[in-house]
Amino acid sequence: MESEGGHAPYLRVGGNPVSPVLEHNVSGASPFLLTCDHYGRMIPDALDDLGLPESERQRHIAWDIGIAAVAERVSAALDAHLIAQRYSRLVIDCNRPPGVASSIPALSEATVIPGNEGISQAEAAARRRAIFEPYHRRIKEAIDGRLTRRRATVLVSLHSFTPVYAGVARPWHVGTLYHRSTVLPHLLLSLLRAEGDLVVGDNKPYAVSDLTDYTIPVHGEARGLMNTGIEIRQDLIGEKAGQARWAERQTRILREIEATLITQQSSYA
Repeated sequence: MESEGGHAPYLRVGGNPVSPVLEHNVSGASPFLLTCDHYGRMIPDALDDLGLPESERQRHIAWDIGIAAVAERVSAALDAHLIAQRYSRLVIDCNRPPGVASSIPALSEATVIPGNEGISQAEAAARRRAIFEPYHRRIKEAIDGRLTRRRATVLVSLHSFTPVYAGVARPWHVGTLYHRSTVLPHLLLSLLRAEGDLVVGDNKPYAVSDLTDYTIPVHGEARGLMNTGIEIRQDLIGEKAGQARWAERQTRILREIEATLITQQSSYA
């Protein structure tokens, strides 16, 4: 499936062409560059909902519940550039290396994804060209532009996680995710724990790796950027009130981090 105007012909939802890339505050002044790999749950018309009922397409297997609204609120409050991805992670997961089994899963948790069973290499490549590559190309372009202009750039990848997985309750309210780069995650951990009312995960409920993640290893670590992932438990941000509370909390903490980094930079200047 070749592209038309930069997007594959099947990138139509409800009969209308929909770009995989959504952006807010492109010219935002904040040093934070926000990404949201699992922002949306759209499925191209041509894929016939991947053979799934609406009840499955609303679950976490399809997207990161609640994080879209949090990301938009934080972007607006911080005047930070947000780059998000509109399509369901079940079409292609934009935080997985292409080619791994979880990139286009035939099974997600205990749910069989009929539209992903036995897909051809050509179809997998078409999804990658249509969705994965434009999204990550845009992140790369944004970072390139910021570095060319010598703008401070701190990558923050926003996600949400289920309160129960495989029948086991997860106690954490929020977690920081990282791999090689530890400065920002440790600052974040300290400030989150200082809130006093949170159970904070240190690389929990997930840890970043080159085999299981893409955005942080490729756009953060490989580019030498300070970076972290933030995971918020979904039952805390499933409704508007919780989304507002958590966006305010994340905004306040990221502002504290920015002030700390500026002070540290001045001390060594």
